[in-house]
Amino acid sequence: MVGELRYREFRVPLGPGLHAYPDELIRQRVGHDGHPEYQIRWLILRRGEEGQGSSGQVHCKAEHILLWMSDDEIYANCHKMLGENGQVIGPSQESAVEAGTLDKSVLGEMETDVKSLIERALRQLEECVGTVPPAPLLHTVHVLSAYASIEPLTGVFKDPRVLDLLMHMLSSPDYQIRWSAGRMIQALSSHDAGTRTQILLSLSQQEAIEKHLDFDSRCALLALFAQATLAEHPMSFEGIQLPQVPGRLLFSLVKRYLHATFLLDQLNSSAQESGATAELSEERGRLDLEFSMAMGTLISELVQAMCWDRASGRPGRSARSPCSIFQPQPVDASPQLPASQAQRSFRRSRRFRTRTEFASGNTYALYVRDMLQPGMRVRMLDNYEEISAGDEGEFLQSNSGVPPAQVRGTWCQDITVVGFSLTVGLYKENTLMLPSWRWKPMTELYAVPYVLPEDEDVEESEHLSQAEWWELLFFIRKLDGADHQEVLQMLQENLDGEHVLDDEILAELAVPVELACNLLVALPQRLDDSTLRDLLNCRVYRKYASEAPPRQPAYPRLLQAQAQEGAARAEGLPQVERSKEPHSQSPGTLQHLAEGLGPSGQLLIDLEQALGCPGPQDGEVRPCLLQLQRQPQPFLALLRSLDTPANNKELHLTALRILTQLADFPEALLLPWHEAMDACVACLKSPNTDCEVLQELIVFLHRLTSGSRDYAVVLNQLGARDAISKALEKHPGKLEPASELQDAVSKCEKHTHLYQNLTTNVLGGCIQMVLGQIEDHRRTHRPINIPFFDVFLRYLCQGSNMDMKEDRCWEKVEVSSNSHRASKLMDRNPKTYWESSGSTGSHHITLHMRQGVLVRQLTLLVAREDASYMPALVAVYGGNTSSSLNTELNLVNVMPCASRVTLLENLTHFWPILQIRIKRCQQGGIDTRIRGVEVLGPKPTFWPAFRELLCRHTRLFYMVRAQAWSQDIAEDRRSLLHLSSRLNGALRHEQNFADRFLPDDEAARALGKTCWEALVSPLVQNITSPDEDGVSALGWLLNQYLECREAAHNPQSRAAAFSSRVRRLTHLLVHVEPCEPLTAPRAKGRNGSRDWGSPAPRGLAGSILRNLTRCWRAVVEQQVNAFLTSHWRDNDFVQHYCECFHNLQKSSSELFGPRATFLLALQSGCAGALLQLPFLRAAHVSEQFARNIDQRIQNSRVGGAQGMEMLAQLQRCLEAALVFSGLEVATTFEHYYQHYMAERLLSLGPSWLEGAVLEQIGLCFPNRLPQLMLRSLRTSEELQRQFHVYQLQQLDEELLKLEDTERKLQVGQETGGQEPEHEQEDRKAPAAAAAAEEEEEENEDFYYEGVMPKVSVLVLSPRCWPVNSICHILNPKTCLPSYLRGTVNQYSNFYHKSQTQPAAEGGPHRRLEWTWLGRAELQFGDQTLHVSTVQMWLLLNFNHLKVVSVESLLAHSGLPSHLLHRAIGPLTSTRGPLELREQEDIPGGVLKVRDTAEEPRPRWGSVWLVPPQTYLEVENEEGRSLEKKRNLLNCLVVRILKAHGDEGLHIDRLVCLVLEAWQKGPCPPRGLISSLGKSATCSSTDVLSSILHLLGKGTLRRHDTRPQVLFYAVPVTIVEPHTESLSPGSLGPNPPLTFHTLQIRSRGVPYASCTGTHSFSTFR
Repeated sequence: MVGELRYREFRVPLGPGLHAYPDELIRQRVGHDGHPEYQIRWLILRRGEEGQGSSGQVHCKAEHILLWMSDDEIYANCHKMLGENGQVIGPSQESAVEAGTLDKSVLGEMETDVKSLIERALRQLEECVGTVPPAPLLHTVHVLSAYASIEPLTGVFKDPRVLDLLMHMLSSPDYQIRWSAGRMIQALSSHDAGTRTQILLSLSQQEAIEKHLDFDSRCALLALFAQATLAEHPMSFEGIQLPQVPGRLLFSLVKRYLHATFLLDQLNSSAQESGATAELSEERGRLDLEFSMAMGTLISELVQAMCWDRASGRPGRSARSPCSIFQPQPVDASPQLPASQAQRSFRRSRRFRTRTEFASGNTYALYVRDMLQPGMRVRMLDNYEEISAGDEGEFLQSNSGVPPAQVRGTWCQDITVVGFSLTVGLYKENTLMLPSWRWKPMTELYAVPYVLPEDEDVEESEHLSQAEWWELLFFIRKLDGADHQEVLQMLQENLDGEHVLDDEILAELAVPVELACNLLVALPQRLDDSTLRDLLNCRVYRKYASEAPPRQPAYPRLLQAQAQEGAARAEGLPQVERSKEPHSQSPGTLQHLAEGLGPSGQLLIDLEQALGCPGPQDGEVRPCLLQLQRQPQPFLALLRSLDTPANNKELHLTALRILTQLADFPEALLLPWHEAMDACVACLKSPNTDCEVLQELIVFLHRLTSGSRDYAVVLNQLGARDAISKALEKHPGKLEPASELQDAVSKCEKHTHLYQNLTTNVLGGCIQMVLGQIEDHRRTHRPINIPFFDVFLRYLCQGSNMDMKEDRCWEKVEVSSNSHRASKLMDRNPKTYWESSGSTGSHHITLHMRQGVLVRQLTLLVAREDASYMPALVAVYGGNTSSSLNTELNLVNVMPCASRVTLLENLTHFWPILQIRIKRCQQGGIDTRIRGVEVLGPKPTFWPAFRELLCRHTRLFYMVRAQAWSQDIAEDRRSLLHLSSRLNGALRHEQNFADRFLPDDEAARALGKTCWEALVSPLVQNITSPDEDGVSALGWLLNQYLECREAAHNPQSRAAAFSSRVRRLTHLLVHVEPCEPLTAPRAKGRNGSRDWGSPAPRGLAGSILRNLTRCWRAVVEQQVNAFLTSHWRDNDFVQHYCECFHNLQKSSSELFGPRATFLLALQSGCAGALLQLPFLRAAHVSEQFARNIDQRIQNSRVGGAQGMEMLAQLQRCLEAALVFSGLEVATTFEHYYQHYMAERLLSLGPSWLEGAVLEQIGLCFPNRLPQLMLRSLRTSEELQRQFHVYQLQQLDEELLKLEDTERKLQVGQETGGQEPEHEQEDRKAPAAAAAAEEEEEENEDFYYEGVMPKVSVLVLSPRCWPVNSICHILNPKTCLPSYLRGTVNQYSNFYHKSQTQPAAEGGPHRRLEWTWLGRAELQFGDQTLHVSTVQMWLLLNFNHLKVVSVESLLAHSGLPSHLLHRAIGPLTSTRGPLELREQEDIPGGVLKVRDTAEEPRPRWGSVWLVPPQTYLEVENEEGRSLEKKRNLLNCLVVRILKAHGDEGLHIDRLVCLVLEAWQKGPCPPRGLISSLGKSATCSSTDVLSSILHLLGKGTLRRHDTRPQVLFYAVPVTIVEPHTESLSPGSLGPNPPLTFHTLQIRSRGVPYASCTGTHSFSTFR
C-alpha cells in the first residue's frame, strides 16, 4: 500500500508527523475527457512525536487540501465515499432538503416582507441625508439583517436594490449606518461560499465604489472581506516582513482576488451543468479566458503591491541548467559544459552599464577600467585619431600610460564594453546554446528517457502557442477604445479573416510569429507605464521582441529607469545607496542627487522650480506629478535621501520642503509613498538628526497622514509611534504637531493588523489558486495560459540575495546588567555605549533571533579609548533556550587597537538564542563597555513556505495516483506494460513544467524529488511486493521477459514489442535512483529553514533500488531453481548452466544497465537457488563444476584455436562458479577441486593458468587449500634448488676422499713398508665395510655409467594435499633401479639435515615416505614416452625381462589391482609399446614389448601415455560421508545453542565448542567419527559452513543489535548419522606423515653406451 489504511480511512504521509486523509466530497464536475471528477477535501493531521503520549492521539490543524479525483482514484483511496454498490456517493444536498422543509406559503410571505423592508430602508435613507439617522431606519436595517440570516431567503437578497441599499449605507458618514450595513453583509455571507463570494464581489465591482468610501468605510468593508472570505486559506509567512500595502491598493487587490475566485468557481460549476457538448465547451472556453485574464491582472497588481519588481533583480528568467530534475547534479558546474565555459557564459550574459548611468565621465572610466578583460568586444564613444566613434574592436591589453588601452593594434581611450568575443563574436543576453538532450554519450547506456522533447511541429513553430497568445491578448485588452480598435484592425488585416474579431474568436486565433512581433512593436506606444512595465517583463516579449523589426522606441524614459535599477543591482547596492555615496564626505544638495540619478533626475529640478513659483502652482506641478506617477524612481530617491547621514542637512531640508508641498496635492497621494516610508522612520529614529530637520519631518508626516490615513497605518507598522515618543522626550515642547501625529498613528493599530492579515490572506489565496492550476495542469496536461504565471512562481522561488540588519534579525536584546542602557547597543551611534556592572567574566549580551534567520555576520563595536573597559577575550555561545547555551561557537581575542570585532560569519545552523560573553577585559579591567552590536542576516523569502505547500500538493496528488495505478496492476498484471508510458507522461510533464516555470535548480530538484518519492517509490514498492503465491507483479513480468527473450530477436514479432515495453519500464525505474554521496543530511534549504516540503521516510533514497534488486533476485532464484531441478543430472549440466547464467547476465544488462547492485542480485539469486538443493544434489553440482574446470584447464594446453575456445569456456565457467563463495557448498566444491587439481598438477605439472584460475575464484575456497597447494609447489622448487647444491657438495667431498686415498697410497709406496700397512688395513676393514655399506645406496648413482636421469622431488604436505585418497607407498629399495635409489637416498638425507626445527618432545618426527605419484619421461628408441611413475617402473622391467606377468607386478609393487590396470591400459593401447596377452595358466595375462615387425609404425616423436584423470562420484561412499559429516556438525551446533537457551552464543565461542565436542565426544562417539574415514577431520571452516546453512534454513537467528550473537530459532529435523549405516574404520586418526613424489629428468653423459636393441631409459 502507498499510504496507510486504518479503519477504512486511507492516510497519505506528507512529511514528518503529517498525514492527510479524505474528509468530504465537495463538488462534482465533468472533466475535459468527458469522465466525472470529484473535488475531495483532504484534512491534514499532525501527529505527536513518537513515544510521547498515546500513539493514536491526533492533533488537528485547520489545514486542508482540495483535490480533484477521478472514479478510479476515489475507488482506490476514498473507501468511505463509496456506496454499497461501489459507486461514488455524490455531494450532499442538505441545503436543498432544509429549504424543502419550509412551507411555501410562509416562505412567500417572508419574501414579500423583505421586499417591502428594502423599499422602506431606501426611502428612509434618502430622507435622512445629512442628518442624524432616525431610529426607524436602524430598526428596519436590523430586521433586514435578521431576515438575511435565513438561508432560504438568500435569493431575495440578490435583488440589485439590496446592493444599492448596501452601497448607500456603506457610503454614509454615520458610523451606526455603516455598522448596520456590515451586520447585514455578515448575515448574508454566512451561508455558503458561493453566496458569500457573489455578494462581496457584487459590492466590490460597483462602479466608483472607491470614490464613495472613506477610510473608515473601506476599512469596515475590508474587515468583512477578511472575516468572510479570505480566511479560507490561512497561511503563515513567519519571519518574512511583508510590505505595508495602503488601503487603496489593498482594496483593489481584494477586488481582483474576489473576481478571480468567482470566475474559478463558475469554471468548476459550469462542468456540472448538463447540455450540449458544443455549448458546454464554448462556455468553458470563455470562462477559461476570463479567468486567465483575471489571474493575470491579480498577479500583476500583487507583484507591484509587494514591491517584487523593485526589490528583486531583473524579472527576466534566470538561466537554469537544462538537466533532469530527478537526478542530482554537481553544484559547481553544469553537466553539459565545463566549468570554464559555464563561467564564460555567465560573463557573456552580464549586462554592462552605459555612460549615461554615471554622474561623470571619470567615474565611468574607472568602471570600464575595472571591467575590461582581454577578449572583450568594445565600442568607441569618441573619435580618436583614425578611429571613429561607434567603431567596435577586441580589447587586447592596458597600461598605465596614455592612452590606456590597446584594441586590435590601436591604442584607444574612450571605449564602452559590448561583450565577449570568444568564438562566435558578439553575444546577446541569454543566447548561449546548450547541447540537445537527444545527444547520448557513448559511455552511457541510457539517456534520460522522459525528458526528450517531443518532435516540434513546423506549423506550430511558426505560430504562437495559446499561452503566448493569451499573454499578448492580455495587453491588447488593456488598451482603450481607439487603441483597441486599431490593434484589432491590424489583426483583421493580417489574418484575412472573414469573421469579425470578437472575444470568442480572439481567444482561438492562431497568430503567426511575424504578426506577434509587429504587435510587440505597436503595443508599447499605446500602453500606460504600469502595463508597459508588465509587457517588458513578460515572457512573450522576452522571447519575440528580439525578432521584431528595429524601430525607435517610444518609451525611452521607462527603459532608462529600468537601466538605472539594473545598474544599481549590478553594483550590488540599492539605488538609494548609490545616491548617498557621493554625499558621504561633504554636505549634499538636490543638484548632486539629481546628477546621481542621470537624465531622470532633471524631474526633481523641475519639480523644485514648479513648487517655488509664486502664485498658483497647479499648472506647473501637475505635469511633474503625472511624470512621477509613470516614473517614480526620482520621487523614491528624494524620499529615501532622508536616510542619508545627518551632515546632509541642506539636502534633508530641501527634500522635506518639496515633500511637504507635494502632500497638499490630491494627485500626489497616488504616488508610492509607502515604498520609502522606512527612510522617514529611520530619520526619526536616528539620534544624530538635527532638530530643525526633525521639526520639518514631523510637519511633513502630519500633513501626509492628514491627507490619507493609510499612511498613518504604514507608519504604525514601521514603529513610528515609539520613534515620535523618543523625539518628544529628546526635544520637549519644540515639535508642535508631534502629539497629533502620535495620536493619529496610535489610532491605526487595529488597522495595521487588518492590513497585515489581508495582505497575508490575499497572497495565500493567490498561492492556493496557483497550486490549484498546477494540479489541474497535472491532471489534464493542458497548458497553463495564465499571464505572468512564471513571474509569480519566480518571485515565490527566488533566493536570498540581500541582507537584513540589526532589529530585523533579532526579536529582543538582553544584557547581564544595566538593562536600561541596552538600547545603546542598537542606536547606531558610536559615541554611546552600554557599560556593565558586575564581577569579571559575568558580563554578557543575549540576542533572541527571529525564526529562521541564519547569521551571516555578527560584529561587536568597541573603542580603544575605553582602555581597561575594552574587551580582551570574547566568546559566543548558541542554544535553543536560555538554559541550554552550552555550545561554544567561537572564541575571539580582541586586539587593543581594534574597533570592529567579527565574532561569527556564515553560520549554516539556526540558533534561536546567541549569547556574547565578555570573558576578560584589557589591562585587567572589571566592567566593560560595548559601543554596539551589528548583525547581518539573509533577507527572508517566500521559498520555504511555498516549497512546503508545493511539495505537499505534489506528494498528495502523486500518492493518490500511485495508489490508483497500483490498484489497476493488482487487478490485472498486464496493465503493468502501460506503466512505462504512464510514468513517462507524468515525469515528462513535471520536467517540462520545471523548465517552463521554475527559475532555479533548487526549486526544480525539490519538485523532482517529491514527485519521484511520491509516485515512483510507492509504485515500485507495490509492484515488487509478492502476493499470496509469493510472486510480485514485476517479478511475473520479468519472468515473461526471460521466457520470450529468444523469440524477441525477430523485430516484427509480438515478443519484441513486449520486450521493448519491459525494458523501457526498467530503464525508467533504475536510472534516476539518487546516487548522492554519503554525507551528512542537509536539513537546511535556501534560507536555512528545514526542508519540510520534501520529507521522505528514513532510508527512502535507496528504496527503489533495494526493491528492484530484491525482485530481480527472486526472479533469478526462480529461474535457476527451475533449471537445477530439471537439468542437474545432465552430462553437460555445467555447460548449460553457464549458458543460463550468461543469458541472465545479458538480461540484467538489458533491463537495468551495467549496475553492480543488479549483478550482485544476480549472484545472490543463483546462490539462493543452490541453497535450496539437498546436500547430495548440491555436492553433485559442485563436483560437476570442479570436473568441468579440470577438463577445460587440461584441454586449454592444446593451444591454437581450440585452446582459445577452451579458455573462453573456462572463463564463462569461472564466472558462474563465483556464486559458490560464501555458501556451504563452497566447502564441497573445494574438496573436489583440490582432488582434481592434485592429480592434474602431479600428472601435467604446474601452469600459469592454475594461478590465474585461483586468482579469479579464490573466494570459493574457504580453507584456501588450492592456494596452499601452489605454495607448496613453489616451496618444493626451492628445496630442489638447494638439493642440487647439496649434490654438488657431496660430489666434491667424494672427489676429495678419492684424492686423499690416492695420496695415502702414494705415500705408503714411497716408505716401502708394506707389512705394517696390511696390518692397518686388516684393523680398519670392519669399520670401512660398515661405512661403505651405509654410503653404498647413497652413492650408487656416482658409479652409474649410463645416461644419468635428472630427478626432481615434490614434497607434499597432507595439510593441503589430498594424500589420503591418492597416495600409495613406494619402496625405493625394491622398486627403483640403483641409479635412482641413490638420488632418492641423497634427498632423504638432505631433507633430514635441512629440518632446523626439532620436533616437540614426545611428538612425531617429520619423515619422508616415497609414493608412486609423479611422472617421468622415457626414451624408447626414437620415441619419448610421457608416463607416470608406475608406468616407468613397469617399463623399466623390460630392460632385463622379455615377458612380465601382471600377477608378479602386483606382488612386487604392492599396488591395488585397479591402479596397476589403470597404468597398463595406456601402455597396451595402439600408441603404447607393450601388448597384453592372456594365458590360461597365468591369471591377468603377461606383458611383452610389442613386436615392431608385426605392427610397423613410426618410432619417433613424443607419445603421451599418462593415465587419464579419474573423477569421483558423489553418490558413492565418500559423498555420503560428507553428508553425514555435515549433518553431524548441524546436530552439534543445534544442541549447543539449545543448551544455552535465550542467552545465545558468540559465533567464535560456538565454533570453539563445536570443535571441542568433535574431538572429545561423548556425542558423537569416537567410533562414529572414525567411520567417516578421510572426512573425519573437522576445521573451523566446516563449522562456519554449517552455521551458514542453518542460518539460511532459519534454524538459527542473529541478535537484533549484535549480529555476532546467535540463537536457536525454531525446531527443525536434523538428520542424525547412524553408526550402523557407516562402514567400520580404524580407531583413530593416522599419524601425521609427509608424502612426496619424484620427478625424473635426464642428464646426458658423454660416455653413455648404445645397444643394438630397444630398451627403456629414464631421462626425466
